[in-house]
Amino acid sequence: MDEEAVQLLQGLNSTGRGPLLEKMGLEWLEASPTRVVARCPVEGNTQPFGLLHGGASAVLAESIGSAGAWLADTTKIALGVEVKVNHLKSARDGWITGVGVPLLAGKTLHVWEIRIHDDQGELTAFSTCTLAIRDPR
Repeated sequence: MDEEAVQLLQGLNSTGRGPLLEKMGLEWLEASPTRVVARCPVEGNTQPFGLLHGGASAVLAESIGSAGAWLADTTKIALGVEVKVNHLKSARDGWITGVGVPLLAGKTLHVWEIRIHDDQGELTAFSTCTLAIRDPR
């Protein structure tokens, strides 16, 4: 990983989480305009039956898409328009890791595909995230 990428990840992990992602324990692992990888623990992000909450997968997916879209043009902001998540397999422990790549990276609209896996590499969720790219006003 080059020095710029290392600095970017350090910045994202220290200040690029915000209160919700901080509470979720999200960690940025890789970040560029063409691929973003992040993870969060299952523990602390479960529903009453002890399974990973579907909302945690949705937050992870939208965060990954938003970060990638922002990295494509850091003078703009990325605003979630739609996040769709198919929950394919439950998780009770360990971590989930999301890997996102852009399907469309336009000037005003991005669409990202995010695949979320458990520690065994099993696909737990599949998501698409549509983001509007706007001036930060």
